[in-house]
Amino acid sequence: MQRRELLRLLATAGATPLLAPLLAHAATADDWQSDFEASDAPWKLGFASAPGDLPLAPAQVRGRFPDAVAGTLYRIGPAGHDLGGQRYHHWFDGDGMVQRLVIEGRQVHHQGRYVATPKRVAEVRAGRRLTEAFGTVPPGVEPPTSADSINVANTSVLPLQGEVLALWEGGSATRIDARTLDTLGPKTWRADLAGMPFSAHPKVDPDGTVWNFGIGSAQALLALYEIGPEGRLRRAAAVPVADLPMVHDFAVTERHLVFLMPPLVYDSEGKRRAAGTSFLDAHVWRPELGMRALVIDKKDWDKRQLLTLPAGFLFHVGNAWEEATPGGTRIHIDYARSEDASSIFTTNRELMRGRLVRSAEPRLTVATLDLGTGRATQNVLELEAEFPRIDPRRVGLRHRSVVHATQQVKGRPGFGAIARTDVETGRSQRFVYGPQAMVEEHVFVPDGRRPGWVLGTVLDLARGKTVLSCFEADRLGAGPVAQAVLPRALPLGLHGAFVAA
Repeated sequence: MQRRELLRLLATAGATPLLAPLLAHAATADDWQSDFEASDAPWKLGFASAPGDLPLAPAQVRGRFPDAVAGTLYRIGPAGHDLGGQRYHHWFDGDGMVQRLVIEGRQVHHQGRYVATPKRVAEVRAGRRLTEAFGTVPPGVEPPTSADSINVANTSVLPLQGEVLALWEGGSATRIDARTLDTLGPKTWRADLAGMPFSAHPKVDPDGTVWNFGIGSAQALLALYEIGPEGRLRRAAAVPVADLPMVHDFAVTERHLVFLMPPLVYDSEGKRRAAGTSFLDAHVWRPELGMRALVIDKKDWDKRQLLTLPAGFLFHVGNAWEEATPGGTRIHIDYARSEDASSIFTTNRELMRGRLVRSAEPRLTVATLDLGTGRATQNVLELEAEFPRIDPRRVGLRHRSVVHATQQVKGRPGFGAIARTDVETGRSQRFVYGPQAMVEEHVFVPDGRRPGWVLGTVLDLARGKTVLSCFEADRLGAGPVAQAVLPRALPLGLHGAFVAA
């Protein structure tokens, strides 16, 4: 099959699972909204819808933010969970809102704006949901016309050439004005790639090269992208992968792309999809496949190798690096591993009702992939971990420490502490925010030859506000050197990126 035909099929594949005709649904009253409103859980504040755009406003600052973190922290996440009396049944379905935190010494300002995707614009105008979502099929919706017609742009951001790209899993990146947060429209890398899936976790090499992928579930095709530091597409192609699963994140090394593929596989026979279920529920758990590790040569995408780890599930990867051995190449990769996929099917759904259902805890895990022998092994550290981030200067290179959320708190979802862990020794230092704080992703900000800084947000339930904190990277346990209490509580988000002034 020629490359152009593969690309055409993948463009279709990005939309096909979402375009399948749905069976008629009975127009029953939705009780998720009433359940959420009736819940007395204080943590539901993080899953309430933002009523609208949030204008630029000053925060209350304690201390002084270091010169190295003068700039803007962009964050994004689901923020529009209900409309017209109907509430989404999955956290990941909400309309995306971009947050902009402008940091300058003793001043911090915050702004938030919904991403004006075609989906959000049409549905707000209609006053109701018009199309299905990742984990919800509202009653009476029409089949989507394309993947981008249900694009919620709510998962991650990529600052690139003076703009910010709002990213989703199944369709185009959305261009955002970095200063005003105006929505500028979909990003089209090349005319024949319009509407193709461009995933939410691109990796940026130290030289500025951007790598990304996209999943075409129905056709079992994996899209690959290489983008130059100047923002121009260098290469794009699609490769076939049997039993292609749901893949959220990946890693790069100096010479390879690395995909950890959990056994959560799209039902290619369409039996579950034919029942009118959501795209999420069209996936089946097949532990007999194990956790497959797909390694692809960066220069020649036809050179691929498959290794197998014990079955497990993951959302996020920290980093990967490779070393030469007498027998060939050995790749080390760290990730947040769970025993199963219960979090995506149950926990992240019941949150939308204001209910807490625990799922398998993610643990920081270090895997070793020996390309010479084809053997894969792993070490699961006894440490809860999610949202792993590293020093961006070490992407694809040997690293020691990972910054991550940790310490689940009884009686509420999420985490209560931030940690920095040595992935080789397992030693960890942490700062515990306390039982009233819900920790979001924290990022590492370099500072020349100094240890650097850790910057991130929490939702403070006691104050009813979101708080931005900055730590010395090598003295995390000493607590924040500066904090900014925002004038509002923000919906809990997913991922972010820092841009220096």
